[in-house]
Amino acid sequence: MTTSEETLGAPPVRHWPALRLAGVDFDPVLAELMRQGPINRIQLPNGEGWAWLLTRHDDVRLVTEDPRFSRAEVAGRQVTRWAAHFAPRPGAMPLADTPDHARLRRALAPAFDVPGIARLRATARRKLEATVDAVLRGGPPADLVARVLEPFAVTVICDLMGVPEADREDMRVRTRRILSSAEDAEAGERAEREMTAYFAQAVAGHRDSGGEDVVSLLGAAVGRGDIAAEEAPALAASLQVGGEALTHNTGRMCFVLLSRPDLVARLREDPGLRPRAVDELLRYIPHRSAVGLARIAREDVVLHGVRIRAGDPVYVSYLAANRDPDVFPDPERIDFDRVPNPHLAFGHGAHSCVGAGLARLEAELVVDVLLGRVPGLRPAVPPAEVCWRRGALFRGPEALPVTW
Repeated sequence: MTTSEETLGAPPVRHWPALRLAGVDFDPVLAELMRQGPINRIQLPNGEGWAWLLTRHDDVRLVTEDPRFSRAEVAGRQVTRWAAHFAPRPGAMPLADTPDHARLRRALAPAFDVPGIARLRATARRKLEATVDAVLRGGPPADLVARVLEPFAVTVICDLMGVPEADREDMRVRTRRILSSAEDAEAGERAEREMTAYFAQAVAGHRDSGGEDVVSLLGAAVGRGDIAAEEAPALAASLQVGGEALTHNTGRMCFVLLSRPDLVARLREDPGLRPRAVDELLRYIPHRSAVGLARIAREDVVLHGVRIRAGDPVYVSYLAANRDPDVFPDPERIDFDRVPNPHLAFGHGAHSCVGAGLARLEAELVVDVLLGRVPGLRPAVPPAEVCWRRGALFRGPEALPVTW
């Protein structure tokens, strides 16, 4: 239970190495930290010093809603972190606090709100079906990642962003470098600079276009003075990277379903269950490695009898929160009948994922189209032989061989 009275000393600092995890294995270090208690101190492979880690569902919600914990104050600090280059620059939306964060999100609302995602659904489905049809014409076997999931995710986010066909392959390569810890830090930083420069030029050329894509919306917002010209490129880059990372989301879901014929059978028998199944898979699947971005305590805060001092870095774990047994009974089991399901796969509070609707859309379409168009879809290799991306911030299969 969270208390406001300091009764305990600080726990020891636990080193959290970058483990090479495959499939949907839950990080054993995180599991041990959860068992040790609701509040821990961790040291990650890069950066300096240590940080607090909170793992309980209620605590994660509290910290992500509480203005006493700031994202903006992380800028310029070498906080301990998972990847050497994964330190967003000042001005990026992930590092903005209220009211700046709300101002930046407003500029994007027409692309990511419910009507915007609804406009995208029909077009996205047509493109996905055409992609699957091409795979079926080629005959089995096929790599589901290379032939369907990656092209679909890249197409959808580039359509939404307004990135033309000629630039999409370069954008895909930059995204992979940014999302990888296997690349050296300079390669990741160079890819970030290149992507930011690309969007700076694109936004500047779309101030009067009147389009509904993100680049046009940002151009119009800069023209109105709602956001600064230097804010728009970093904002666009973070959305592009996040959108292409959806390949990993759908790849993990397909891996789980293909490994569990019983789950596939239920979804074939009851198509109405599919949206709820997607939510449960989002809760269950570890969608990233370690933790995301830190916050900085603006003042002393006591949680669970332990004092977090002003200036201390604080991490929350959405992965751990989604396995909190006080909120999710039998959390290690995939349960499509789990209601309610207040998972935090898309974060919580002001910094919850702006693309949550897009992620659900892609996952639901992939499940619907694959189950509907490829009734005999099954793995072409045993689950243990599936190769997983090495050093990726977001976990996903490198390839997913299937047949039908």
